[in-house]
Amino acid sequence: MVAAGTLTAGIALIAGSQMAIAQQQAVPRQPGNSADALDLPTDLQVFGPRDPAIRKATAIVNGTIITDTDVDQRLALVIVANGGQVPDAERERLRLQILRNLIDETLQIQEAAAQDLKVSAAEIDQTFNRLASQFKRTPKDFATYLTSVGSSAASLKRQVEGETAWRRVLGRKVEPFVNVGEEEVKAIMARLNASKGAQEYRIGEIYLSDTPATAAQVRANADRIVEQVRQGGAFVAYARQYSEASTAAVGGDLGWVRLEQLPDELASAAREMNAGQISEPIQLAGGWSILAVIDKRQVLTADPRDSVLSLKQVSITFPKGTSQTAATGQVERFANMAREIKGCGSVADAAAKVGAEVVSSDGVAVRDLPAPLQDIMLKLNIGESSPPFGTVEDGVRTLVLCGRDEPAAASGPSFDQIYSQLEEERVNRRAQRYLRDLRRDAVIDYR
Repeated sequence: MVAAGTLTAGIALIAGSQMAIAQQQAVPRQPGNSADALDLPTDLQVFGPRDPAIRKATAIVNGTIITDTDVDQRLALVIVANGGQVPDAERERLRLQILRNLIDETLQIQEAAAQDLKVSAAEIDQTFNRLASQFKRTPKDFATYLTSVGSSAASLKRQVEGETAWRRVLGRKVEPFVNVGEEEVKAIMARLNASKGAQEYRIGEIYLSDTPATAAQVRANADRIVEQVRQGGAFVAYARQYSEASTAAVGGDLGWVRLEQLPDELASAAREMNAGQISEPIQLAGGWSILAVIDKRQVLTADPRDSVLSLKQVSITFPKGTSQTAATGQVERFANMAREIKGCGSVADAAAKVGAEVVSSDGVAVRDLPAPLQDIMLKLNIGESSPPFGTVEDGVRTLVLCGRDEPAAASGPSFDQIYSQLEEERVNRRAQRYLRDLRRDAVIDYR
């Protein structure tokens, strides 16, 4: 979703840097400081230094216990989602963030119960089973797999319960009181039609909220997230863990947006980015945003990458341990074979000459191919083959173009789609205030 002004609401991040307070500090008071109403002394002595990094990560939230095991099992899910690429130092910071997330999750489940909004075990199991099928496992095998990586089915099911419960709370307590005007939607549709041919961006986003007192710390946390993603961490996994907005469940994916829909700071950054890039932290009112440009296209214009191809893949493999030098001769014969292919009807005979395997695949969208292949395939005529590509370890292959269905001109989002997007933005902003109030009223005992 795209919220007016700040995109999505963020969350309090990792308590990253340790704060050792062992001396008096004199801080001049600034005009209009948000803490003025507290009438705090400028010269103060803090008694009993406290280091949050060494606090045992357990809590009792309005009587509900969150244990070390709960934190460890949820951490294991995050690590798996990142392919295990989470440094030890990051894991410790992540533990603190997960504890905060579990506290919010507990408050959401408790609020649903207080509103008599129940999530049945059957519903949770249904979602769990669907997730298992996405991993091509039975529910029983999926549960065993989660245990093997240090998590559990119970941990994942609790996350499912929390997300479902919170959606129902918002459906009763927030959504009925959010209004979107018909004229607002029509105005957006008119601007879309006026901008036909302009660039549209599919954006992923992580928004980290701050206050004047925490801005530097949150910026440092945002820098760490950017660094981890650029080193191979999954943006989607970090977005799921660090965002409490409605887009968290889909890895921070805001969908297709135009730059005019974004705050100026974000629009300026996205305009300079290519697909696949992640931005530096961008400061907004109330926090920091990290953008990922997932893809680009032109508004209401047919995109060649939406073409659907019919392909034949011809491939050869090499025995394990084969060197680059030893494979050279076979690769050259394969390349000569690929150049001699004259239409898809001749693929099988040509492949047989070099002992290659042929696999047919219809309905392949160009944009779903690896980026280096997209331009190559768009320039081929029917019956032509791509240059050979691959490695000795993974095999060498070529793609033969057997057919292409050109894309139709895009019609743009419908009235209902735009209405839903505006509604979601406003629900999300109110949801953040709702959760903030739940935190404020909660009784939380850290152990």
